[in-house]
This record gives sequence, structure tokens and C-alpha cells, in this order.
Amino acid sequence: MSLFDAKPALLVLADGTAYRGFSFGATGTTIGEVVFNTGMTGYQEVLTDPSYYGQIVVFTYPELGNTGVNPDDEESHKPQIRGAVTRNICYKPSNWRSTASLPDYLTQHNVPGIYGIDTRALTRKIRALGAMNGGISTEILDEAELLEQVITAPSMKGLNLVREVTTAKVYEWSDPTTAIWEFKPVNQENTAEPLTVVAIDFGVKRNILRRLASYGCRIIVVPVNTPPEEILKYNPDGIFLSNGPGDPAPVTEGIETTKALLASQKPMFGICMGHQILGHALGAETFKLKFGHRGLNQPAGSKQRVEITSQNHSFAIDANSLPDADIEITHLNLNDSTVAGLRHKSLPLFSVQYHPEASPGPHDADYLFEQFVQLMREAKQDQRQSISLF
Repeated sequence: MSLFDAKPALLVLADGTAYRGFSFGATGTTIGEVVFNTGMTGYQEVLTDPSYYGQIVVFTYPELGNTGVNPDDEESHKPQIRGAVTRNICYKPSNWRSTASLPDYLTQHNVPGIYGIDTRALTRKIRALGAMNGGISTEILDEAELLEQVITAPSMKGLNLVREVTTAKVYEWSDPTTAIWEFKPVNQENTAEPLTVVAIDFGVKRNILRRLASYGCRIIVVPVNTPPEEILKYNPDGIFLSNGPGDPAPVTEGIETTKALLASQKPMFGICMGHQILGHALGAETFKLKFGHRGLNQPAGSKQRVEITSQNHSFAIDANSLPDADIEITHLNLNDSTVAGLRHKSLPLFSVQYHPEASPGPHDADYLFEQFVQLMREAKQDQRQSISLF
């Protein structure tokens, strides 16, 4: 598209800073928390990740849309972001998998975007001042008028956004990672008796479910408000706590359910929001990070081992609030030393702050799914041995 044909757009931050550029995607006005993602690939997975619900995402990589979009790369049924910000946008993608351009895809789903602004300056501002609310508009081009709407929007801290993205009904997932994208040898244990996992949906990504299925799991996905007794009726071999958006502290239904499920001593694995929910259930507290961790190259450390991880979160567990006698910190974010992994010393449960399914991102942490499967198989074997004794 020629710049002569481009529709003007305006981005205004809560501190009054304004950026003028051009519209792509849908027209209109959108308000959300402005955050940045440093990934160089995987923009469609970012757009459709429910963990980004309620946010306007700034892509630091200057080119967006070059490979178009396709149904296979969606992490949910639609884009979850409020808006997109980029330096340059591609209207004519070149990729054999592409079924539509990114601007057309966002237009179809009513998501506004703005391009042609200095995303480097915008990212530096967020790093210096912290993530803040902002607004993109193609219809309100007066900075003061758009700022009025931005400053009345609620802060991300204290928002329970999980209820906006959790599934409305129970469903079963059995599709593994597609064979052409499978990066590890076929797990021989997949021929063994399937393991039943109940996944509590705080905003789960499809590729997380695919990785569990690839490791031989039958997954039952339940809404966040499912009572613990209903979850246990499925007689699960393990409980999975998924990723999701917003502040974990107000997700009281998820915290209370997880706390109740601890008594079952079922193996439990939490990712991202699930990691934070598990932390709350164990007695810890969380706090909001200045600008969060969002990208594909976040280093996480574990006893002389460094994993390069994919991360997307605004909140972190307060290490000082953990009950030291029961919980071991297994991983730290090596950029700022925040808690990136937990393990209970006596119960079969653990969690990580990052996304080990690597969609998008590196595969360093995929072993965690195998670790979860091993815990479930050991627990199942122990249960059978105890029954045989009687």
C-alpha cells in the first residue's frame, strides 16, 4: 500500500506521549496496556496467545507480516490482543503456508494496528517508565481527546482477565504436535496406557496441549470455575495449570481450586499463570514487574544449566514470600533473578514461569513435559502397588 493511500492513526500513552503513524488492520479505537515483545519470529502465535488478552503489543522487530498468517499457527480461535504496533507492515506476504495477509487477518477480527512509528523510542520509554495503558485510534486523532479515554481505563494490576478467556465448557484434546513439526524422537511410552490429565484453562495455548498429547496424554480441559470435586471425578493421573492473562491474585477461584487439589497429592504442573496460581495456592504472593518478560530468548538458570526460554508475563512470584521449608526455587530468570521455576520438596508438583512448548521459541525446556509424565507414571505405579498390598 502506498503511503499516499494509508489512513492516519494515533497512539497515545497514559503519560501523554503521542506517536503518529498509519493504520493497518481494523479501523476504530482500542485501549489496553502497552507492552513490547522482542521476538524476531512467531508474530501470529503472539497475536493469538490468550496470555496477551487486554494488551497492545509493540513488536520490536521492525518487519511484521512478511510470512502472512495461516490457521495452523493460531494458539486460540482468534487474535487476543487489543492492538498491534510495528515499524513496517507487509501487505503482500511471501510464504507457501500463508492463507491471508496480516492486515486482512486483523481487519477480519476487528483488531486495530499502527505502523510507521519509531518502535525503538517507544520500547525505550516502556523500559524506562514501565508498561502503561495506551490507545490506538483511526477516528480520534486529537491527542488530548484520546488521552482522556486512556487514563480512565483500569490498570492491569488487580484485573481478573482469566474469566474472559477460559473455556465455556469442558472439552477433550488429543491432537499431538504435527509430525512435520515434531523435533524429538517418538516417545516409546506413547504406546503405553494413556495418562489422563485435567487441564485447568486459565487461557491455554493449543501448542501446550499438543505437547502434552505428544507425550502420551489424554487431556480434559475444564473452565477455571470447575470445582475440585468435579475435577477429581475424572480420576486424573495429573493436573495441569495453564498459562493465562492478567493479575493472578484476583483469580481466586483458580487459587482456591488448586489449593484444594493439593490434598489429593496428584502430580501437578503449572506454566506461566499456572505457575503463579500454584505459588498463591502454596502461600506465596506475586507482584507486578516494571515491563514484564516477553520474547523468545529469556535465559533461565537451573544449577549450572542455562535454558533459553519463551516468556510472556507481567507478574512474578515474590521469592521472599515462599514457605522455605516446603518449596525449592529451581529456576531463576537470569536477567533480573526473579523466580522462574518451583518444585515442592515432598509433593509431586512443579511449575515454571516460561512457555516450554516453544511456540514460538527454542526447545530447551521441552523436557519438562517428559518430567511431568514421569511423575504421573510413578504415582500411578505407587497407587497400584499400594492397592495390591490389600
